[in-house]
Amino acid sequence: MELIQDALEFENRKMSNMSTSDRVAASREAKSLILSINEIYKKTRDADLMDLMKRLTAKKRKIEKRLKGLPV
Repeated sequence: MELIQDALEFENRKMSNMSTSDRVAASREAKSLILSINEIYKKTRDADLMDLMKRLTAKKRKIEKRLKGLPV
């Protein structure tokens, strides 16, 4: 499926040297991919889809952690 290809491409994308707006866009893209995959997962209960969602969520959290910065 094209959605899974997009998710795998996002997962393998380099996230270094990104501007803040690039990070925001990447975070939104990850959220969109996760929610779309979740709709398919609800119907099929495929464990591979769950693993993919977990990996995307981990990457999304790293991006968001970098966006929020260090706590003072």
